[in-house]
Order: sequence, then C-alpha cells, then structure tokens
Amino acid sequence: MRRFSSYRVAAIAGVAASAMLLTACGSDSNSTTTPGTSGSAGSSSSGAAGGSGLKIGLAYDIGGRGDKSFNDSAALGLDNAKKKYNLPDSDVKELEAAQGEAEADKEARLTQLADNGFTTIIAVGFAYADAVKAVVAKYPNVKFAIIDDNSVQAPNLADLTFAEEQGSYLVGVIAALKSTKHSVGFIGGVNVALIQKFQAGFDAGAKAADPSVKLTDKYLTQPPDFGGFNDPTKGETAANGIYDAGADVIFAAAGGSGSGVFKAAKAKGALAIGTDSDQYQSAADDVKDVVISSMLKRVDVAVEKFIDSVKDGSFKAGNTVFDLKAGGVDFATSGGKIDDIKAKVDDFKSKIIDGTITVPTK
Repeated sequence: MRRFSSYRVAAIAGVAASAMLLTACGSDSNSTTTPGTSGSAGSSSSGAAGGSGLKIGLAYDIGGRGDKSFNDSAALGLDNAKKKYNLPDSDVKELEAAQGEAEADKEARLTQLADNGFTTIIAVGFAYADAVKAVVAKYPNVKFAIIDDNSVQAPNLADLTFAEEQGSYLVGVIAALKSTKHSVGFIGGVNVALIQKFQAGFDAGAKAADPSVKLTDKYLTQPPDFGGFNDPTKGETAANGIYDAGADVIFAAAGGSGSGVFKAAKAKGALAIGTDSDQYQSAADDVKDVVISSMLKRVDVAVEKFIDSVKDGSFKAGNTVFDLKAGGVDFATSGGKIDDIKAKVDDFKSKIIDGTITVPTK
C-alpha cells in the first residue's frame, strides 16, 4: 500500500535535522511484469561493506518496522538479504517517517543515507516520490528503489509496483463466498488512487463470486491527512459502522489501522481480511480467529530482488510490476479458515493469470 505527501518546505533545515535522526531502527512503456533482475549493470560508489559490496539504507513509511503490515513486509525483504549476504549491522541502516512530517524531512532522510555511504537505498511507499525526484540525480552512483510509485524515472532508480487489484479480487471472492449475509465491506486507509485499486479489485471479485452481494466502503482519512494508515481506533470505529449496517466480512487495506478492524470483527462475531502481509500470523491472539485471509503484497520479494540486482550487477532502471503471475500478489490461507473454498478461489486465480479475467483498477 501507500502513501503520498505534497508538502514543500525548505530542505536545508530538514537535512540538518536528519543528521541527528540517522540511527538504526532495531502500465507504462517501461514496465515489465517479471520480478527477475535482468538488465544492464550499474556502477556503485565505494563501500566494500563487509566484503559484500552492499551498504543498504531503507527508509520506512509511517509506522516503520513493527506495523505488522506494509513496512514489515519491506523489513522481511531486508532481513532476508542481510542474512543471505551476511551483512554486519554497520552496513544496514533503517530510518522511519514521522506522522505529519514535512516533505523536506523525507528528502533529508534519503540525502543523509547517501551522504553516509549507503549505496543501495530503498524508499518504502509513494510518499517518497517527491523526495526521490529531488535526490536521485545528485547521487548517480547510488542505486535507489521506490515502492509503489513509477512517476519518477532515472538511470539509477528502480520503480517497484504491484498489481494490487489482482490480489484484492481474490480476497473479494473469499469475502463473498464466506459471507452469510451477502454483505461485505472495504476499509481503505486513505482515499488515494493506489488504495482505490484495492477497492476496485475487491468489489469486482466479490461481485464475480456473488452478483447479489452488497458492497460498502469507507476511507479513514482524506489527503493530505495520511494518518488513516496507522490509526487502529479509526479502523475500529469504521468497521463497527459497516458491521452494524449488515456486513459480516470486511477487507481492510489500511496498514496499521487494520488491527482496529480485527478488534471490531471479534466484538461483532464477524470476519475480517488483512492486507500486505499474512496478518493471521501477526494478529493478536485474541483476534487471530477472525482473520480468514489476507491480500498478500510481496514487498519483501521486491526489496530482496532489488538488492540482489545491485549485488550481482543486473540492476535495471524503470518500472517492474509484481503481479499475480509473477508471485507479487496472492491470498493467504493461514489458519485453515478458507480451506473449504480454496479450490474456487484458485479457479479465479488461474483465470486472472491466463488472461480470461481482466481485473479493473478503478
């Protein structure tokens, strides 16, 4: 999932401030749907990083490591790469965005990573689009990646995006098949184009599985307020309203706010579907049983593939789309809550992959 910010303030103060913050926490014509790492080799500046040649900086979105959703998926990709290449802690730096921060803070965060010798830098979330645009050309020997945005192009920038609508279609099928009231809901963290892709896919999948199903949607905040991605109380309130209106399954594409949706589902004797990571695995024990599936968005795969490409010299600039066929999105089966309908969901999945079903994005 996520995010966008349009704040523009002077960057000088932000750069100075970020020096104090630099501590470890711890389809267009250029698109391809293959998550491999083929392409021309790119040069990288300095950093013999423990003999691996990698010095990795990762800038999280709001919520950071521990959000049990979007950021944690990125963290998993980083952890996998760190283990694979036996990277010491000194060669990995993780930084986190703050609620309500200015655009200059994001730019300063990326600048300080580059200035401190991190030559493989990942910006997690489209909130970093303007910051990446401002910084990327200044460091031509640094390889950058941004998750969930392809508005910026540069020879040293990889845009890593996903077919969220395809995975969301499948959990829409799940919601409709599991609903006994023929009424399901969607909660989006913030009403932006990216999250609307989740809703478009979910609605289409639910209608495909049950043409009579009632659809109810709710967005927690409107831009420029992006707190909807990390506000469990708002998530719980919105979910209570949808459940009270007759729905018995809700898909929450709302980052950290999803925990509030799970809490409401438990209280109402209803069901919920998570997003980004397998939230059955991370949900609190007292609500785990209401999480019947999650729309998997494999940010971990994208992050790890990007790092691999820098390491092996196959870095490729431009947009790579991680879709259903490439394993970039999918649905979770943990907990066995959908074992009885999995074959039906897999049938829809096969039809998306072979092109029989085209999933809408709006």
